[in-house]
Amino acid sequence: MTFVILLHLIWHSLLGFIFYYPLFMSSLWIVGAIFFYYKNERPYAGQIIPKLRPNESWPGVSILIPCYNEGQNAIETITYALNVDYPEFEIIAINDGSKDDTLEILLNLAKENPKLKVVNLAKNQGKALGLQAGALLAKYEYLIGIDGDALIDKYCPYWMVQHFIRYPEVAAVTGNPRIRNRTTLLGKIQVGEFSSIVGMIKRAQRSFGRIFTVSGVITGFRKAAVHEVGYWSPDMLTEDIDITWKLQRNGWDVRFEPRSLVWILMPETLSGLWKQRLRWAMGGVQVMFKNFTVLFHPKQTHLWGLMVELIFSTLWAYSMALVFLVWFMSLFIPMSYVMPSHSPILPDQTSIILIGACLIQFAVSKWLDGHYDQGLGKNYFWMIWYPFAYWLLNLFTAVTAVPKVLLRKKGRARWVSPDRGAHQKLNQKD
Repeated sequence: MTFVILLHLIWHSLLGFIFYYPLFMSSLWIVGAIFFYYKNERPYAGQIIPKLRPNESWPGVSILIPCYNEGQNAIETITYALNVDYPEFEIIAINDGSKDDTLEILLNLAKENPKLKVVNLAKNQGKALGLQAGALLAKYEYLIGIDGDALIDKYCPYWMVQHFIRYPEVAAVTGNPRIRNRTTLLGKIQVGEFSSIVGMIKRAQRSFGRIFTVSGVITGFRKAAVHEVGYWSPDMLTEDIDITWKLQRNGWDVRFEPRSLVWILMPETLSGLWKQRLRWAMGGVQVMFKNFTVLFHPKQTHLWGLMVELIFSTLWAYSMALVFLVWFMSLFIPMSYVMPSHSPILPDQTSIILIGACLIQFAVSKWLDGHYDQGLGKNYFWMIWYPFAYWLLNLFTAVTAVPKVLLRKKGRARWVSPDRGAHQKLNQKD
């Protein structure tokens, strides 16, 4: 009898954790994001670019664009970068051993545009070393890194650089990526996801002190800070998460700037989405293992919250997987001594509460990012599918990521070119 009571206690504790953890985090994100908006966004309402103070001037910036097999996107990406409305800048495009016509396209563009420099790496080295090569050749102190298929907003550099010139402790400023391929259900859902999950979390994390990761697709860096921490790590699957932690562990500040916009392509097929999210999850696990020791360093208390959140998120994924497993086993084996007659997998009042909280989060995020991305309301209807589709996707990628990281051989993270949705290619790392 005591054993049965213990099993019931464990089971209900597990279900409680599964229910209350996402509800608590959602509430935390909403409150933090709203606070961030009123403190950091609303005061700048109506300004196209930030106003300089009497003793300030706009320094030059170097825009780094690492490319691998970007023949389809290079012209458009470089054209947008050349058209930024900023006083002094250069563009450094790094061809990382592309197998298509990327190098030829970049060289032709450079002949017509003196602001464009091309760096050619004869062999594929990976995005981290590509960025490092560009940083070493950059003539300006402030760097802005974008992906080879991203379209940068013409006012983006102003909003990033203001943080660097006013706050010497700032090492990186992450921008606000917006989805531009919105034709399929997956694309429409991701539009809301990047607001309600990515943008909202960054706002909330910044309100509470530290950011888990900059966006690899759009981030500004102070070159001296990046040099101090040894640049980007070539063996990490997500160099953007790793550099964020390296900078913050060294005492540097990292910020989020929602007005620094860039328009990006995202996977619109299940296979492409799975590969992308699995890489993200594996990168998060790598960073967790690499930086777990911050919990034992009193001088690293500013990162404790991020590490605890990362650990709990991983535990939540495995808890959900365990519930799924027990439910599946109960279909064939009587398990009433562990699980009540009602299945936790089937919708009930708790799942309705979670879905309701999810939709509130989407509504708040639509209000926040609607200032920069018109038409977000059109995608609100499609967000009802997010809890079913993406929660399951993130659950399985998180569970898969841990053993894959533990079994993965050490080595450089290189680029590959899997499918990017229905019409494009997604350049990512394996």
